[in-house]
Amino acid sequence: MMTGLAQSRGQRVFLIDSDLEEEPEWLNPFSQQMQNEGCDVIYGVQGERKGDAFERLTGRAYYKLFRMLTGINQPNNIVTARLMTRRYVQALLSHQERDLNIGGLWIITGFKQSTQNVRKHSTSPTTYTLSGKFSHLINAITSFSSLPLVYTFYSGLLISASALLFIAYLFIRYFFISAPPGGYTSLIASVWLFAGLIIFFLGVQGIYISKIFSEVKQRPYTIIRQIYRSASETE
Repeated sequence: MMTGLAQSRGQRVFLIDSDLEEEPEWLNPFSQQMQNEGCDVIYGVQGERKGDAFERLTGRAYYKLFRMLTGINQPNNIVTARLMTRRYVQALLSHQERDLNIGGLWIITGFKQSTQNVRKHSTSPTTYTLSGKFSHLINAITSFSSLPLVYTFYSGLLISASALLFIAYLFIRYFFISAPPGGYTSLIASVWLFAGLIIFFLGVQGIYISKIFSEVKQRPYTIIRQIYRSASETE
């Protein structure tokens, strides 16, 4: 898709899937809505996801998890079909990353975007297996969020803190109440503490890795939709 967009030259660019489950005729209502609303992107959203109950359930779960873990407000059941202005396409192409999730990039590029309800044809069964969907979700989340690495840090911190509280409880019980059961109690406390510390320090390293993750993508600082100048400046 990105290669095709880079080769496009028109002032408006229409993107559509290759399997014809999305109708080329959608270009007409998309163009009319773009003209009426003065926006830069019109993209299709399915009112109801095609497929059986399991397909619809996993689809809802995917979008909910994606929004929760990335903070990107991607609507449910978006489709590939979209009409875009030249300036939006140029802004989209300013993202230079290779391991990308195109759905998220469509959203974070910004500009004024509007949706149109569409109904895809179901000409063939989906090729996405459950493992494929899960892999796609992991790729989407890791393309836009370092939260899993941050969660590792806080998980280690929580485990270590709870282990220290348990060890403090054992000391208090040993010196002021009665001796705790011998042998395995101190062993469990030690394993608990050091496991938490290991996860904690892995989390610290993860946070540094997340900084590298953000830097190497080299996403633009800002996306400029339009620059407004006075008549004198234009002259």
